[in-house]
Amino acid sequence: MWMVKSDRLGHYCGVVGIYSAEKVNIPEWLYYALFSLQHRGQESAGIVYNKNNEKLVMYKDLGMVSQVLGKYLAAEHPSHIGIGHVRYSTHGGNRLENAQPIVVNCNKGRIALAHNGNLSNNDVLKQELVDEGSIFQSTSDTELILHMIARSRKPSFDLALTETLNRLEGAFSITLIHNQTLYAVRDRQGFRPLYIGTKDGHTVIASETCALEILKVHEYREVQPGEIVKINASGSSSNIFAASESTSHCVFEQIYFARPDSEVFGTPVYDMRKKMGAALAQIETHEGDIVVPVPDSGNTAALGYAEEAGLPFEMGLTRSHYAGRSFIMPRIDQRELMVRMKLAPVKSLIKGKRIILIDDSLVRGTTSKILIGLLREAGAREVHLRLSSPELKWPCFFGIDIPTRKELISNHHTPEQIARIVGADSLKFLPIDALFEVLGTRTRHCFACFNGEYPVPVPPIPDIDG
Repeated sequence: MWMVKSDRLGHYCGVVGIYSAEKVNIPEWLYYALFSLQHRGQESAGIVYNKNNEKLVMYKDLGMVSQVLGKYLAAEHPSHIGIGHVRYSTHGGNRLENAQPIVVNCNKGRIALAHNGNLSNNDVLKQELVDEGSIFQSTSDTELILHMIARSRKPSFDLALTETLNRLEGAFSITLIHNQTLYAVRDRQGFRPLYIGTKDGHTVIASETCALEILKVHEYREVQPGEIVKINASGSSSNIFAASESTSHCVFEQIYFARPDSEVFGTPVYDMRKKMGAALAQIETHEGDIVVPVPDSGNTAALGYAEEAGLPFEMGLTRSHYAGRSFIMPRIDQRELMVRMKLAPVKSLIKGKRIILIDDSLVRGTTSKILIGLLREAGAREVHLRLSSPELKWPCFFGIDIPTRKELISNHHTPEQIARIVGADSLKFLPIDALFEVLGTRTRHCFACFNGEYPVPVPPIPDIDG
């Protein structure tokens, strides 16, 4: 059956790790931390925790955190250590065997691993392992990491882990359990965020600071690019497995993916998004009456735009959080109905107004066309679409589910042409130079999805017309 594809960028994943000097209800703690990271992946959730200091218990399934892990709120499960994962399938399909964490028994002992990111050299490494006789149970690149650790001839687990990490290219933020020890690992470029904090003998590791805050861990730091952190009964230690002179932080963490109340890459997400909206307003050439965000992704940038432009900020679109996911609908008319079920215009605010409509990015343009149609039906006099990111033109190999170049609307049309396609009176993107200015740098982030300048080698990219 032909399927209508999503017009939103796919989140990557979220990871959590917890170590406690005293036994606590680790699964419950993992539940709350993962619930805070639900926005990073809604396809599967899972946890692994240590039982009686010897047995690793794993539970995972397809579905949301509350559906999969809610049962762990009903009883105590005392433990010292555990890891958790929420997943969006950027590499490999939405299948149970791809759910994480992954637990294996091998010559290095029993290992549990949760991974956020994508390995850009996954295909090369996997083919090498298959040629040597490895058998894979999933299509996720996470399993590959465990294969490489197991096949290492280094005399200790730590050396095998370091050897493996130095062969990986691309994005990986990892939480891992081995022999009563919790590990946190971040790739040398720092593509994905990873934070660690300690309070009252408890150490929490998570993809975003919102997951630490929910557990009342308010003092934290970033796991540094190329760093391995170990936590066990003897305390904590850290070493750099691969020093890097530069970083490649994913800029879409600050544009869209991370929760507004989080800190990523050392800066508050909320502040960055407001600045992006203000930068959009500074290049404005059209007048408007009200600023309306596409909820929830456009909310913070719209606030920044409205303040800079001196215009009223209005929630002219209301969102239902109970509608399903629109991209699984098989027909275009069904997809339009699903968007209508999710987002509805407030006619009393919209009628007769010139609307400045703010969203974070434009992928294929299908959802924007539907939304602008809804605003027109509600009586909007004009609709000017503004995006708080530059034009998307290149695929991502580091964890974002960006479509092929052929599918990205900005590869085939100018902003003026796109405005006509989606039914807007005008359309503007945030210029990449303005984004550099907001971030205060053009060297610490990865901007490859905008300019095609990849910080590490990537597989061949098909031509736009291919």
